[in-house]
Amino acid sequence: MDHRRRALVRALGAGSTLALAGCGGGSGGDGGAPTGNPETPNQPTDPDTPPPSPEPETPVPPNVRFLHGVASGDPLSTQVILWTRITPEEDVEVPVTATVATDPAMTAVVAQYQAVASADGDYCVKVDATGLLPGRWYYYRFEVGQRRSPIGRTRTFPASWNAIDRARFAVVSCSNFPNGYFSVYKAVAELGDLDFVLHLGDYIYEYGAGEYGDFPERVPDPPHEIVTREDYRRRHAQYKTDEDLQALHQQFPMIAIWDDHESANDSWHGGAENHDPLTEGVWEQRKSAAREVYFEWMPIRPHKPGNTDIIYRRFHFGDLLDLTLLDTRLESRDQPLPAVAGSLDPNRNDPDRRLISEAQMDFLLTGLDNARGHWRFIGQQVMFAQLNILEIPGLTPDMKGQLLAVNMDQWDGYTADRDTILKHLEDNRIDNVVVLTGDIHTSWANELYRNPAVLVGDLFARPLAAEFVAPSVTSPGFPDGLAELASVALPVVNPHIRYTELKTHGFILMDVTRGRAQAEFHYVNSIEAYDLRGQLNDRLTKVVAVESGSSRIKEDLPLSRPRTLRTALFNPPVEHNQEEVMS
Repeated sequence: MDHRRRALVRALGAGSTLALAGCGGGSGGDGGAPTGNPETPNQPTDPDTPPPSPEPETPVPPNVRFLHGVASGDPLSTQVILWTRITPEEDVEVPVTATVATDPAMTAVVAQYQAVASADGDYCVKVDATGLLPGRWYYYRFEVGQRRSPIGRTRTFPASWNAIDRARFAVVSCSNFPNGYFSVYKAVAELGDLDFVLHLGDYIYEYGAGEYGDFPERVPDPPHEIVTREDYRRRHAQYKTDEDLQALHQQFPMIAIWDDHESANDSWHGGAENHDPLTEGVWEQRKSAAREVYFEWMPIRPHKPGNTDIIYRRFHFGDLLDLTLLDTRLESRDQPLPAVAGSLDPNRNDPDRRLISEAQMDFLLTGLDNARGHWRFIGQQVMFAQLNILEIPGLTPDMKGQLLAVNMDQWDGYTADRDTILKHLEDNRIDNVVVLTGDIHTSWANELYRNPAVLVGDLFARPLAAEFVAPSVTSPGFPDGLAELASVALPVVNPHIRYTELKTHGFILMDVTRGRAQAEFHYVNSIEAYDLRGQLNDRLTKVVAVESGSSRIKEDLPLSRPRTLRTALFNPPVEHNQEEVMS
């Protein structure tokens, strides 16, 4: 994103034992047969009988440490992924037990699962904890012998046929370790009433030391650009030693999707802007390593066991919302056109130009048609709305009023795919669609039209959907001065862009009811002062929303009220009969 951001700045300046062991294959647990003979206890030994062979000693569990915390993710109505990583003193296979309980003291145990950690999976442990009840909060931990991990907290989603009145979740993206403290993660972790956290990508960055951020004492590991499987493992491991990221994972289940920096900047299916085959090898090998390590180190469920190619998927939170995640990076994206100059390239509007594959497009459109939820959310990486710095109507019919779109890496560079989606919404009268986006380190609230041009567009028609773009955790936005100038200038040519904040780090708190989907943009005071981590700048808070049945954005609304009943680790446990009244 950093090169695109600079180009934009220049332009505008101008219940089961099923486990995923080692983050890979399955491993079942077996307690073994009981020793001794309970039917004939304390019988004397025949003197002519040779003494029995001594029972084999139970092997002593290896000495391990839990240095990378715990995490959970991809919650369904009866199961959720549980994750940890162990650090053994020697290179051996390590049996691991995951325990799930309904109380933070881990006394009301409801299930245990067995897994094996090994070097093949970088000693990561992933358990798909099945057989749980819908719409419940649970607590979990991992054990190796007498060594225990921290206790984490997670939940299952309400079943899709359950009537649900409210959901609250945070949206985050773009967390570059050497650019500052993860103050945003701390702020989110301290919220006590979220259902989950949605991470829209750039969870890690691939750059070497000094290439993209040089904050003291946060030098990336390894210090060079990551290319190999071992490189990616070390980088993921470093991120998961961060105390604020660990706290976030410990408190809430995460639903995550990758962007480009989990592999390399401006990646596409056949290469990346930040990949040189002459010095960094074959792109397919690097891409495969990045994907495999991401699945090792993140609490996500594979499409099929061992398949790390497909990451797009869908979740249902009761009958309130559906969440579809897209992969606009590695699955099928064609090579991006050059920034700005690509606006004039006829290939930009080629109907065969792909950002997502036909299979992924069918997955999205079918989900929109058959949504179980009142709201249809789409979580994806690059900005969906049109972003122009000049409009000349009638230049060509295909341009639809667009000229000099700023960023060819986003949907502006793949207009056919975008128009397919918007036309589908329009033709099928599908409403209550909200796109959630990361990638560009800045905050936006956009109304979505097929043609938002000022002079020849359809701005006076009903918007087809809304888009909320999340600010970054640490990655840089616009410089002071230019950020404020751009926020004033952008709506002149882009009146569908209703709100921007282009420099401050933060997150979106989504508060969703049957009547409206509200996006609350919250910003932290600092990512540079350790003692200010997690503190919010309330003066910058912005609240926007769309009402059910309308995608027109309303601004400056009251903040949503937090839930009275909270379930965070530092709050009292929730009784089962209270689970469904968290509204």
